[in-house]
Amino acid sequence: MSRKVTIALDAMGGDRGPEAVVPAALATLEKDDSASLVLVGLPEILEKAKRQAKDSYGNRLRFKSASEAVAMDESPASALKKKKDSSLRVAIELVKNGEADACVSAGNTGALMATARYVLKTLPGIDRPAIISAVPGIAGPTYMLDLGANVGCTSQHLLQFALMGSVVAGDMLETSRPRVGLLNIGQEDMKGNEVVREAGELLERSGLNYVGFVEGDGIFHADVDVVVSDGFVGNVALKTMEGVARMISSILKEEFHKNVLRGVQGLIAKSALEGIRERLDPRRYNGASLVGLNGVVLKSHGSADEFAFETAVKTAIVEARKGVPVQIGKLIENQPKECIPA
Repeated sequence: MSRKVTIALDAMGGDRGPEAVVPAALATLEKDDSASLVLVGLPEILEKAKRQAKDSYGNRLRFKSASEAVAMDESPASALKKKKDSSLRVAIELVKNGEADACVSAGNTGALMATARYVLKTLPGIDRPAIISAVPGIAGPTYMLDLGANVGCTSQHLLQFALMGSVVAGDMLETSRPRVGLLNIGQEDMKGNEVVREAGELLERSGLNYVGFVEGDGIFHADVDVVVSDGFVGNVALKTMEGVARMISSILKEEFHKNVLRGVQGLIAKSALEGIRERLDPRRYNGASLVGLNGVVLKSHGSADEFAFETAVKTAIVEARKGVPVQIGKLIENQPKECIPA
């Protein structure tokens, strides 16, 4: 039997808010009877959620009131200083107090990171938390970090990202030695800037399953499980992938609607096209982990629907059960001193 875990859900975050979070919560409870959830939100929202749940889940579904909600365009500093009873912060506080094993929010990314870092603190030996998420690959998902939390990074930061990414990918892919690559403009040792080359040298001595430099097209290949970069490059790469996926979908739709013959061809290829769409569906990869914190925190995409938010909750459940922060802490302890911030 799977270990029982409790996940706190920010019901107010994201473009859809409770319209996505509440159905996703109920679907999770239906499918995983070892998971418990705490919905955090404004009182009137929680009352409506209680009516939807119809007392079907007993103490596996609890409710925690918050008097405020963080706006999607609110500054992280404002949210941290002025919204101390926001649903986002209350959900994180539940993790800090041991009332929840993880929290998930589709809210403001900057506010979530700032609040989580303030409330939970970083793990010993971790200088900066990072954002990691799965992206589609040829033979399965590849895990990328950092995806936007840290723009300027040192070689030690990149090493720490690699250590954290290795833990997450190992747990999610169920492999003890995930293959780690460092994103670069070429695979040769002399390529890239000084920071990337130094990070490569540190990774060679880290004990990780380091496979070397990976170019942009290598992100999707079957020979790497974790791709490491600074947050600027990682975020640009991620947004480029999302844009290309939308472009391909748009072009296919346009081509198959050009004339009757193309329409017939589209019907014949319908099964294959649906398979492609399913494999590239960003909702299947929703849920970016804020790794390096003293607790499990997941950021769902702001536009997530019920299916996508449920995917993020599933990821949080796995990370909570596996004890990702504890694993990262142990891995950091065994590293050479040069990876530990002064």
